[in-house]
Amino acid sequence: MNKNLRRMGAAILGGILAIGCGGCAAKASSEASAQAFRPAAMTAKRFALAQSIGLPERWPVLLAGYQAWFGVPGHIDVGYSSVDRVVLEKQVLKAKEMGISGFVVNWYGPSKDFEDRAYSLLQQAAAQHDFKVALMYDEETGDKEQATRAAIDDLQYAYTRYIGPTANVTREAYLKWQGRPVIFIFPKTGRTDWKQVREALANWEQKPLLIYKDHGGAHGDGFDGYYAWVSPGQKGWAKDGSNWGQEYLEGFYKQMVEKHPQKLIIGAAWPGFDDSKASWSQNRKMDGRCGKTFDDSLRAFRRFFNDEKPLPFLMINTWNDYEEGTAIERGIERCNGKSQSAN
Repeated sequence: MNKNLRRMGAAILGGILAIGCGGCAAKASSEASAQAFRPAAMTAKRFALAQSIGLPERWPVLLAGYQAWFGVPGHIDVGYSSVDRVVLEKQVLKAKEMGISGFVVNWYGPSKDFEDRAYSLLQQAAAQHDFKVALMYDEETGDKEQATRAAIDDLQYAYTRYIGPTANVTREAYLKWQGRPVIFIFPKTGRTDWKQVREALANWEQKPLLIYKDHGGAHGDGFDGYYAWVSPGQKGWAKDGSNWGQEYLEGFYKQMVEKHPQKLIIGAAWPGFDDSKASWSQNRKMDGRCGKTFDDSLRAFRRFFNDEKPLPFLMINTWNDYEEGTAIERGIERCNGKSQSAN
C-alpha cells in the first residue's frame, strides 16, 4: 500500500473512503430523479490529494452488506442485538463517518420476524440520519412454484411496508437509482422464475431494479444489474487462505464492461473471509494479509472503470458478518496486530 495512503489517518478504510466519498450521495442531475445517486465529484483539495496517489476523480457510492440476525438463537453473540434502536443508530452514524452511504440488508421476508423487525428499525434509523438502506432478498429454497410465489409475496410485502406509497415516511431512506428502488437478490437454488416475479411487480409506482449476484447465471440478461460478492473464483478456496479473490473480481468487472455496459453494476471489496465461527462452516478462508486484501479488493475496479465511465456503486462485504469473518464494523486488522478503526 502506498505510504501516502498509510499516512491519511487511522480510519478503518485507510483514508481511501475519506477521500473518495465526500458527498457520495450526490444530487442527481436535472434530468434524473432527485432520489437518484451519482458518484460525486470531490472537492478541489481532495481531488488534488487523490491525483497524487492515483485515485480516480469519481469514486463509487459506497454501500456495505449488513446482517440483521444477531440476537437470534443459532447465531454467535457479538455483544449487541440487531433490534436495539440505540445500536442501530450508532451503526448508521459510524458508517456515515467512514464514507459509507447505505446498508444492503440480508432479508428473508416476513417469515423471519426478528430479521424483519430489525430491518424496519434500521430503516427508521436511516431515515433520521440521511442514510440509505436496501433489501438483499434471500431466495426461497423450495421448488420453482414455491420459490416464485414466495418471492412475489415477500417483495409485495416489502413494497407495502417499506418502499411504496403506502409505506410510512421512512420510505425516503430506501435506496433508489434514477427514481427506482434497488432490490438485491441473493440466489440459493436458482429455481425462482424471476420473469414471473418481475411481471407481478410491474404495477409498482416505480418498477424495482432487480440486481442479481455475479452475472445472473441461467437467468442471463433478465436482471437490471449485477453485484459482486466475496468469492475465490474458479480456482476455489485455498487451504492456506492465499486466494483472496483477485481473479474473480477482475473477471466480474471485465464481464460487466464487455457484456453488460448498460446494466447497473455494483462492485465489491472485502477484508478477508473465515467461516469457522458459523454454524454452517465449510472451513473456507481468505487471508486478510494484514489489511492488503481489503486494500487490493477496494481498488480492483480501477482497471475497468474511470472518470469517463465511473462505477456507480461499490459494496463492502460486509459491515458486520462476524460469523464469516468479513466484518469491518470494528476495524481491519493490520500487521501490528491491531485494528484500524474510525475511533
